[in-house]
Amino acid sequence: MARNIRNDIEAGRLRDGQPLPSTRELAAQWGVSVFTIDSAMKILIADGLVESKPRAGRVVTAPAQRNEVRTNRPVVLLIGGYAGSGKTELGRILARETGWPMLDKDTLTRPVVEAALEFVGCSPNDRESETYLHSIRPREYEALHNAVTENVQCGNNAIVTAPFIKELRDESWIARTRATFAALNADLTFVWVHCDLATMLTYVRHRGAARDASKLDNWSTYAESVDVDFRPSVDHTVIDNSASGEPLQAQAHNLVATLLTARP
Repeated sequence: MARNIRNDIEAGRLRDGQPLPSTRELAAQWGVSVFTIDSAMKILIADGLVESKPRAGRVVTAPAQRNEVRTNRPVVLLIGGYAGSGKTELGRILARETGWPMLDKDTLTRPVVEAALEFVGCSPNDRESETYLHSIRPREYEALHNAVTENVQCGNNAIVTAPFIKELRDESWIARTRATFAALNADLTFVWVHCDLATMLTYVRHRGAARDASKLDNWSTYAESVDVDFRPSVDHTVIDNSASGEPLQAQAHNLVATLLTARP
């Protein structure tokens, strides 16, 4: 639980100086016991991310945002992972670390996708039907690709977050994507966010997104479709966001350091 709250702090969802809800409120939000929250708070206080103040209660002490990390040519970080794996949290942490723009598929396309689904008579939260998978989903990824390409053409770096599960199994898609950014003189890095099922469930419950309702209603069935051992069929970096992994902030920092060191 400390890891989950830490990610919210380091991703900027919980801001510096922001009072935290009470222990009971946090326990209700995360669906855990009061004891679990108290234990998490002790860890976060020891790590300097939360401060306990008289009368004010617990207050966030967020890491300072860094200045933009400059590069000689554009860098594209393409981050994939299953729902609830923490890919958006990683993207936000990287954006705060580097100052690079973050392009998240759901943020860019969700309102249009929901309107399109309703227009054709489907639920706006549908992500399983043939209509969505064959008529709408490809357009989502096309829009995301175009947004990234436009940034790179302007000389900008880009942090790109989406599941990419189908795409990272498709060698022809990988080859086209690599060729596109190579032609733009950009460095492309594939990142896969690994996460255990228990942690995924915690994240999905906590974010409370309507599009996750069917997953939560049938979690055991959904879990059977998740291959936690999946890895992209291309050179990539694995970020382990399981409870046993290093803090996401540390892994993000190491990823940026490795990228900058490896550049010519």
